[in-house]
Amino acid sequence: QSLDVANNRLRELPAALADCPRLKEANFRGNQLRDKRLEKMVNGCQTKAILEYLRAGGRGKGKAESAREGARKKKREKQQKKDGGDGEQDELEEASKLLVKVLHVSENPAPLVVKASPGVKDVRPFLVCCVLKGVNLKPGNALKRFLSAQTKLHEDICEKRTAATIATHDLQLIKGPLLYDVLPPDELKITPLGRKELKAKDLLRQLQLEAEEQRKQKKRQNVSGLHKYLQLLDGKDNYPCLVDAEGVVISFPPITNSEKTKIRKHTRDLFLEVTSDTSLQICKDVMDTLILKIAELNRLTLESKEDSGSDNESDALCGPVDLNPSQNVQPMNLPLVVEQVRVVDTDGNLKVLYPSKTDLTTVSSLLTVIR
Repeated sequence: QSLDVANNRLRELPAALADCPRLKEANFRGNQLRDKRLEKMVNGCQTKAILEYLRAGGRGKGKAESAREGARKKKREKQQKKDGGDGEQDELEEASKLLVKVLHVSENPAPLVVKASPGVKDVRPFLVCCVLKGVNLKPGNALKRFLSAQTKLHEDICEKRTAATIATHDLQLIKGPLLYDVLPPDELKITPLGRKELKAKDLLRQLQLEAEEQRKQKKRQNVSGLHKYLQLLDGKDNYPCLVDAEGVVISFPPITNSEKTKIRKHTRDLFLEVTSDTSLQICKDVMDTLILKIAELNRLTLESKEDSGSDNESDALCGPVDLNPSQNVQPMNLPLVVEQVRVVDTDGNLKVLYPSKTDLTTVSSLLTVIR
């Protein structure tokens, strides 16, 4: 099916167009759209790319947008009306974009690889991973903001972990290659964040008891923390897990990560993981949003005047003392580096490569990707 509304007086394109599966060709040229990025796209991009942009909410309307970005958008629009300089405005927006550089597998001397076992197909089949280098979590509340942002993403775009689950790890504490596997509840052992090592079935029983106690104390049905995700594993004979080269389970989605790879203030390089039992595209969309959010937080940290401090976990014991901290500060104009990670099957055949050329497009209005 085709749609031709060229050379009209349209100011906006409805997002509902993205939900028209039979729409293959559309001509929106010659309309003075308010969204200048979209106006450029309709003059030079294929219909599919335009619909994907509308599906993601367009610039400033996606789920990943923070209240701070919303306020910035209103300010930009107000200023644009005042001076009427569209070209100059586009240049300013381009200059203010966050920078991310992609390091391809072919350019990486020691790329991390994740092997997926056949068993995950019936339990939690979809997995996307990447490495993100150059994060600064030392100053002030940077780590707390990072963890809080991850929690909000779980509530929002991950739909309370029902659509997808995020896991973030300290790359330096990971021994590759990794195995994405399934194990029975009485065989899967993990040291959950803030707890001692125990079997998955015992962890779930412990969490269930805590949830019951929480309900009694608060005299209501709602529970918080990990307890509200227990039902996501109901009816499963095997549980998904990510295992490192030493046989240690570092992730048990959608419940918890391992204490072994926990992120702390001195963490600079991250291993990011998104899993889902719904679709691969959801994993990619969530990963796009996660990278954007981390880039936003990193810029905020670099721009703030906060001093480096302790995260109350004896970080001084976790690594060497930095005698010249000024050398460890990331310059403002240096991009974060995203290293591609391959997910392969047991025969080594490629299942997923992230980020590919088509990834990170849903956040391209706020992010400049150097490939």
